[in-house]
Amino acid sequence: MDDKTILNRISELVDEEHRLRAAAQENEAGTDDTARDRLRALEESLDQCWDLLRRRRAARQAHGDPEAQGARPVTEVERYLQ
Repeated sequence: MDDKTILNRISELVDEEHRLRAAAQENEAGTDDTARDRLRALEESLDQCWDLLRRRRAARQAHGDPEAQGARPVTEVERYLQ
């Protein structure tokens, strides 16, 4: 997966997240369990994509192989301190 593909995936995930959040705002009662679960999954996928993109860029700067980088598991990415 190249950087452009990762950025396109990020854009798709963000668009879906915005649609879900907008729908939740229109429904003042909040979101149902399915929508909350989907939002959580979107956030996790976004974190994975951003992590992969950062590591690919770092590898390139260090004259390494960005193609050697793969997506890390959600459990690992979600434990990062921000």
